[in-house]
Amino acid sequence: MMQASNPVDLFGRWYAQARRSGIEKPHAMALSTTGQDGRPSSRMVLLSSFDENGFVFHTNGESRKAQDIAHQSWVALLFWWDELRYQVRIEGRAGKTLPEEADAYFRQRPRGSQLGAWVSEQSRVVAGREVLEARMASVSAKFAGQEIPRPPHWGGYRIDPQVFEFWQEGEDRLHERVRFQRREGEWLRECLAP
Repeated sequence: MMQASNPVDLFGRWYAQARRSGIEKPHAMALSTTGQDGRPSSRMVLLSSFDENGFVFHTNGESRKAQDIAHQSWVALLFWWDELRYQVRIEGRAGKTLPEEADAYFRQRPRGSQLGAWVSEQSRVVAGREVLEARMASVSAKFAGQEIPRPPHWGGYRIDPQVFEFWQEGEDRLHERVRFQRREGEWLRECLAP
């Protein structure tokens, strides 16, 4: 099942299978970062796109995850597709995408999500839900009948993968695990004990 020499190609096949299988959010992934205090932090984010150049997600550039990445660019991603019994771990360095890329992706988002990017001061303490609802009403009125521009604090991050680990559930806990590590521009493929 995991006969491949390029982990991005293998990920693409598994991701396509997850999308076809009816999984509600096959693009949901856990993103783990490390804060300045050395503590790890994980949260779910949505994969915006991927290719040979990396895995992209978008977020508020003032959020905790963005602050963590600014301090320590090494991050980890985790995909878990329970129905398929597949797991993919990815480790790599995160960096900001170009503003033009973030603009293009922002224009594709639903209007409510665009408004939400202006409303939420992500990761900051807020007095209550009513504050967010009031901000949403204000921002909705401000941009009524016009295209919503991308907020300057909102953008994309691309993870340049250095390590992939593919896991497929097997009988009697004899799972199949394959790791790919990038060495001098080439992918080294290794089988791991379950």
